[in-house]
Amino acid sequence: FQNADVTYPGGFRALHNVSLTIEPGELVVIVGLSGAGKSTLLRAINGFVPITAGSVRVNGTEVRGARESTLRELRSGVGMIFQTFNLVHRTSVLNNVLMGRLAKVPRWRSMLGIWPAADKEIAIQSLERVEIVEKTYIRASNLSGGQQQRVGIARALMQNPEMILADEPVASLDPPTSHAVMSDLKRISREDGITTLVNLHFIDMARDYADRIIGM
Repeated sequence: FQNADVTYPGGFRALHNVSLTIEPGELVVIVGLSGAGKSTLLRAINGFVPITAGSVRVNGTEVRGARESTLRELRSGVGMIFQTFNLVHRTSVLNNVLMGRLAKVPRWRSMLGIWPAADKEIAIQSLERVEIVEKTYIRASNLSGGQQQRVGIARALMQNPEMILADEPVASLDPPTSHAVMSDLKRISREDGITTLVNLHFIDMARDYADRIIGM
């Protein structure tokens, strides 16, 4: 970020003059109260929220004003993990994880549920990494909140991401489950060298897991 602003329609300024560098492989936790701009900061990285002044560059790619094709390419390498999990509840855990490959397979395959065998193997390996492989063929609606968030992490891993953005990933979870999810994120960040940005409300948890903490 270089002198970056985000002003929403109606004039609300969510970010003002932000300059910030995230190093490759860092696990950075952004802390702040609701409304401080944490989610806006994360979503500006992959162009989900447009920058209105200044610059945001990701691995040399300028996000501000980028073409939609450039943003699609950028997003294919950025895994997103959501507070509300964003799973398709009526289908299986395996199919939810495979949706992380949507940018890399023909649309007809995803619509018909005909996924390459190699992708299914990667999906199962991703579920093993978050210790939930026994739920592979269970409907997502039958999972607990912590299990659903682990599926969200496995789905992000399917993108083979250079970066993971986690927007309040533990806000709806109990403390033990929150620590388990954060431990998974930290371990995967270390093992794969994935740059990871996490929004949290809790400074104590941030201290436990972050390489660096940014306050907003």
